[in-house]
Amino acid sequence: MSNVVVVAIDGPSGSGKSSTSRAVAEHFGWAYLDTGAMYRAMAWAWLESGLPIEQADAVAAMVRNVRLEVGTDPAAPTIHVDGTDVTATIREPRISTEVSKVSSIQQVRDDLIARQRAAIAAAPDGIVVEGRDITTVVAPDADLRILLVADPRARVARRAAELGEAATGAEVTDQVIRRDRDDSKVTTFTEAAEGVTVIDSTHDDLPTVVARVVDLVEQVLVEKP
Repeated sequence: MSNVVVVAIDGPSGSGKSSTSRAVAEHFGWAYLDTGAMYRAMAWAWLESGLPIEQADAVAAMVRNVRLEVGTDPAAPTIHVDGTDVTATIREPRISTEVSKVSSIQQVRDDLIARQRAAIAAAPDGIVVEGRDITTVVAPDADLRILLVADPRARVARRAAELGEAATGAEVTDQVIRRDRDDSKVTTFTEAAEGVTVIDSTHDDLPTVVARVVDLVEQVLVEKP
């Protein structure tokens, strides 16, 4: 590992990994990378392109040509596709419904994994990276690897509160449960790999979870050469 501190946080939808990751990054003054947003951005680009998802090679080629700009400020993360700000758009239910179709294409995953590793390498001091395959594929040698989990009912309730009136109860459940099922076909994020610390956030509020992660990071900082 380099002198850059890398914290990798995986977890299913609604486990609190995004809020936790941003808060931890802000606490230490580090960069924050939401890899899920990158997949969402590519799903938006695919929908805009009109390409049939069955044409996987064409979709993958389209993705390779997309200019993706990811802002890593945890206080205000942004994402642009070929100059278009899609930061808010990619959170719409239509993107949540379709993103697994794009992320299941291995060529797309390979392209985004390479971009994610480049972003990690470019971090000046430290970076908190969150997603579903960060601890196992993207950054298996991260200084700290965490799997954040929670009971399905708690995860659905959190996502519903996050989306408010932007989605129906059925849409929220679909986003959380179906996406986990779909994504588990291409990456393992429901069980911790060796060396990964599991944190169950079912009964803990955000400040409590953040404090637990901060404590773990502090231990890493003490031990890191």
